[in-house]
Formats: sequence, structure tokens, C-alpha cells
Amino acid sequence: MCRASYFRPATSTESRCGRPLGLQFHHKSGDLYVADAYKGLMRVGPGGGEATVLVNAIDDLPLRFTNGVDVDQVTGQVYFTHSSMNYDRTDHEMVTRSGDSTGRLMRYDPHTGDVAVLQTRLAYANGVAISTDRTHLIVASTGPCKLLRHWIDGSKAGTFEPFVDLPGYPDNVRPDGRGGYWVALHGEKNELPFGPNSHLLAVRVGADGKIVEEMRGPKRVQPAEIIERGNGKIYIGSIDLPYVGVVTRK
Repeated sequence: MCRASYFRPATSTESRCGRPLGLQFHHKSGDLYVADAYKGLMRVGPGGGEATVLVNAIDDLPLRFTNGVDVDQVTGQVYFTHSSMNYDRTDHEMVTRSGDSTGRLMRYDPHTGDVAVLQTRLAYANGVAISTDRTHLIVASTGPCKLLRHWIDGSKAGTFEPFVDLPGYPDNVRPDGRGGYWVALHGEKNELPFGPNSHLLAVRVGADGKIVEEMRGPKRVQPAEIIERGNGKIYIGSIDLPYVGVVTRK
């Protein structure tokens, strides 16, 4: 077990202990896939226990900043992002400040163990979500405050295109159950440190790429993931807070 020293910041243990940033189950197998910033893509079996590292390097180059993950529930294919080849998570602000565009979108085949790089030269590739019809992926590009669409099926397969400009810095992206997506925002564009203690926590984007709903809350909350369930509850995860927030629709 890794424990942070009393005299050292918690981030000093991250490279040894790992830092899970993305989680997704494959419902049929019960496997949990983990995108760990330092360890790479990992899997935990349905019975729990220690995680197995599946991918921690590509072409002999280590994955320095693995970030988001989603699973095609039909095929079992695993899609995940790598934010930067130059910076790790402890230097995540430099990915934006430097204009780094070495992020990548990748696919892992659990049947063969093969990994394919689907897209390169992405600016701070973060969350990823497969569409309801399984024809494309939505990828969060944090620094530019955008969502991008990568087609995986149909006549456009293999191509990338802009999907929506966002009012803040996106983290994870998750389906909203209506064909669209909830996007967690780590902060607003040009957010001032002073003023009202409220900012955008997340936005809901429709299948057409238009923002259809906003969620606001106190500035101390910086969500990493927003998940809506059919019970009318919206769950809010954060890398900073020691709890999961729950919002109930009225």
C-alpha cells in the first residue's frame, strides 16, 4: 500500500501509486477498465482484486498521461485517450499553457491484446464516449475547450471533425441517455477569481452538437465526471473532493 508522507505533497506518490482518471465497466464480462494517468490502461476482473496493466507503452514509448476510457458494450472494444507525450498529470497545466498537441485516441482489443492509434496530434485529449448508435466517438479536447467527433463506422470512418465549442474546460464525457452527452467542466473560460461564487459545473450537449442544459454550482466544486441515471439522479465525481455529489431532478 502506498501512503503519502506527512511532509510531502500527495502528488509525490502519484507516479508510484497511480492516479485513476477514467473508469468504465464492460457489462457482459463484468470487467472494469481503468485509465490510470501513470500506469496506463488497466483492467480489474469482476471479482475485484489487483488491477492488471494492459497497455503502458506504444511503439516502445511509455504512456505518460492516460486519461479517459469507454467501452463498446457490443464488441467489447476499449477506447481510451492519452493526453500528452511530453507531460504527465502532475504537469497537466503545462499541456494547456504550452499548446501541446501530442495527445492521442486509441483502441484496445481485449480479444487479441492489440492496440491501434486512431488519432494523433490532439490538444489535451481527455474524456471519451461512444455514441448511442456506436458510429462515432466524442473526445474532449481540454485546452481548446472543444468536443471532437471521431467516426468509427460508416462512410466517414477514420475521420475527425469538430463537434461543439464549449464555455469551459472539459474533463470526462458521458452519455445522457437521450442520444447526447454530459460534459464535466473543470472551470469556465476566462473565469475571474473574484465575483459571484458560482460557475458552470457541466453542460449537456445534444446529439446535434448544441448545448441544451447547464449546471451551475459553487466554485470550490470542479467536476471530473457527470453521470445521469434513469432514476432522476445526476452523480458528480471530482478528483479534488472526497465524496460523490448527487443532484436530484425536480
